[in-house]
Formats: sequence, structure tokens, C-alpha cells
Amino acid sequence: MSPADTATKPPPAAERVYHHVKQAVLDRRYEGGTLLSEGELADAVGVSRTPVREALLRLEAEGLLKLYPKKGALVLPVSSQEIADVVETRLLVEQHAVAKVVPAGERLLGRLEELLEEQKVHAAAGDLAAFAAADRCFHAAIVRAAGNAILAQLYDQLRDRQLRMGVATMHAEPGRIAKNITEHTEILRALRAGDAGFASGLVQRHISWVNNLARGEER
Repeated sequence: MSPADTATKPPPAAERVYHHVKQAVLDRRYEGGTLLSEGELADAVGVSRTPVREALLRLEAEGLLKLYPKKGALVLPVSSQEIADVVETRLLVEQHAVAKVVPAGERLLGRLEELLEEQKVHAAAGDLAAFAAADRCFHAAIVRAAGNAILAQLYDQLRDRQLRMGVATMHAEPGRIAKNITEHTEILRALRAGDAGFASGLVQRHISWVNNLARGEER
């Protein structure tokens, strides 16, 4: 088989199902509490049931679904405890990172500017999933720039939870989109000014508000 044939070969059936379901869960096309049937998923992706089962088992291991034999897979809602845990971890990593990158180099500042513009474009288009992805990349860029590979890897493990929570919270509070852009602008301004303490405080305020939406949402 030539390299060109390898490059155009479609991904395995289970991989296609996995990405289809995972993306739908992350952008809330499959909301928490939705029961997914193997047959419906097989029809949606155009595969047999065997790769569907394989993909669902993988997603259950990642904590996105709960399998029920002969019934299907339940999309697990985001619990208030999960939100609190993610917020606590993000604060530990991001406040450290934003202070460490000061004085910020032009490469980081330029990248943050680009991501801020992307967020504005996605906000104007009403694309919450794309906005959440650009929002997450803004924070991840700062974490990576801090230069601690272990912390960056830990932070990347939060990716799926961040994206799912980001879309969910913006659905719950649409006005948060504009606030996120404003607060990201303030963080970028503080980094440009070289004020580590102020930048750290802005990050703390920016991340912590999510816990307010979690009250009374225990699953």
C-alpha cells in the first residue's frame, strides 16, 4: 500500500463512532440524561453494532456515558461536584502559570490576540462549541507558555470537561459570552503590562464564577 493510499484510508468504524458521539456530547447535541441506543448510533454513522459497542465502552471509561445492557448508553450530566473539582484544578494550574509567564513574550501575546479575535468571530456567529474551543485554547496557551510540561499535560487532561462545561454554562447564561471576551481582554492587558499579581487575580475571578452555576445541580 502506498503512502497516499494510507493517508486517504478512512478511520476504523469504532473510531468514527467514538468521535461522532464524543463531539455530540461535548457540544450538547446529546445532552446529559439522553439515552442513546446502539441501533440509532449505528444508523447515524453507517456502521454495524459491534464497533458501536466498542466506542461506547471507551466513552464510558472516559466518564461521559453509563452503559446499560440491552438498553443503551446514558449521557451523564455534569455534576456540581465535577464542576467544583475542575475549577479547583484550573485555579491551581492557571494562577501559577499566568504569574510565571510574566514578563510575557511577544509570541505568547500575539497568540492570545489571535485567539481573542477567534472568540469574537465565533461569538458573532453564535457558534458556542467553536467559541468554547477558542476560549479553552486561550487558557491552554498561557499554561503551555509557563514551560512546565507536567502541568501542561495535567491541564490537557481537563480538555473534554472544560469544553463540555463551557458550552453548558453559555447555554445557561448567554450573557457570559461577552463577559468572557471582556475578561480575556483584561487578562491580556495585564500580561502586556507585566503585572503578575493583577493577572493572577483576574484569572481567579474569571474561573471561579462557574461554581455559582453549579448550585443545586447535583446529579
